[in-house]
Amino acid sequence: MEERICSVRDVPSGEVRRFDLGNVAIALVRIDDDWYAIGDRCTHQDISLSEGEVDVEGREIECWKHGSCFSLEDGSPSSLPATKPVPVFEVRIDGDDVYVVVG
Repeated sequence: MEERICSVRDVPSGEVRRFDLGNVAIALVRIDDDWYAIGDRCTHQDISLSEGEVDVEGREIECWKHGSCFSLEDGSPSSLPATKPVPVFEVRIDGDDVYVVVG
C-alpha cells in the first residue's frame, strides 16, 4: 500500500524524520535528491533510529544508543552489536509529495 508521508520540504537534505504509518514506524532520510525509508527500530534493541546520525557519505544511519550502523539502501547492519537488518521501503516522489510503499 502506498501512502503519502510528507512534503519534500519537511525533510532537509542530510537529515532524518520519523513518521508512523499505521503500526509501522518509518525513518525517512533525504540525501540531496535521494530518499530512503527504513524501519525506525534498531534490531539490537528497541531504539529509534530516527534519533541517530545520518552518514551522508556512507549512506547509513547510526543508532545513537550503541553505535550500530545500518545501510539506507538495503537495511543491513555494518557494525555490531546489531546483526539483523532493518526493513527498507520503496520511496516515490510525485511533485512535492513523498510517498512510501508499506506492506
